[in-house]
Amino acid sequence: MGANILVVDDERELADVIEMYLTNDGHTVHKFYTGTEALACIDSTALDLAVLDVMLPDVDGFQICKRIREKFFYPIIMLTARTADGDKITGLTMGADDYITKPFNPLEVTARVRTQLRRYTLYNHAGSRMGETAREYDIRGLVINRDSHKCFLFGRELQLTPIEFSILWYLCERQGTVVSSEELFEAVWGERFLNNNNTVMAHIGRLREKMAEPSRNPRFIKTVWGVGYTIEK
Repeated sequence: MGANILVVDDERELADVIEMYLTNDGHTVHKFYTGTEALACIDSTALDLAVLDVMLPDVDGFQICKRIREKFFYPIIMLTARTADGDKITGLTMGADDYITKPFNPLEVTARVRTQLRRYTLYNHAGSRMGETAREYDIRGLVINRDSHKCFLFGRELQLTPIEFSILWYLCERQGTVVSSEELFEAVWGERFLNNNNTVMAHIGRLREKMAEPSRNPRFIKTVWGVGYTIEK
C-alpha cells in the first residue's frame, strides 16, 4: 500500500522528478515549493513521511522538521548540499531520521523512502503479527517495549522517532556490551558505515536530550571513548 509523502523543495525540476519517482513507486505525493505551503499541509493532511529540503525561500527545512516533531513521529528525510555537513548534524539533532546529499540519483530517494517506511511500519505494528509475544526491557527505570513501540523513563513517556527507538532498543538488547558506532549504524540504518559519518553521534545526542541525561555523566547511554556506546548492567 502506498504512503502519503510530503515533498518540499524550491528547485522545481528536482521536486517534480522526486514526485514522479515516488508516484511511480505507488505513493501519493504532496509536493510544495515553499515552506509555508508545506506547514499548511502538515496541519491538514495525514502524512506517513516527509522529504524536506534544508534551503527554502521562506521557512527553512529545519523549522519544518521542528514543527513536525512537535506533533508527529513519522520519518523525516532531509535534502542537503554536499558541502553542508553542519546541516546534516543540525537536521539529525532536530529529529530527522536520514539525509540525502545533493546531487543524488532519484532512485536513492525511493530506496531511502522504502527503508524508512518499512522501519516505521515494523515498529508501529509489530504487536499485530500472529505469534508475536511482548518483548520488553526494564533497566533501572527505563522501560522499553518493542511491541507497543513505547518507552518510559521513570514513568514519563519518551516521544521517540523510529530511528531513536531502534538505537535505544539495540543498546538495551546488548546491555553490558560496548557497541561501536559502525555496528550501531549498520544495524539500524542497514547501510555501510563511513569513518566520517556523524549520524550516530547526532542521534545519541538527541536521545540523551530527550532523556534529560547529564552530558558529563549520563546514567544510561554511556560513551566508551574510542570504542562506542553502552548501557551498563
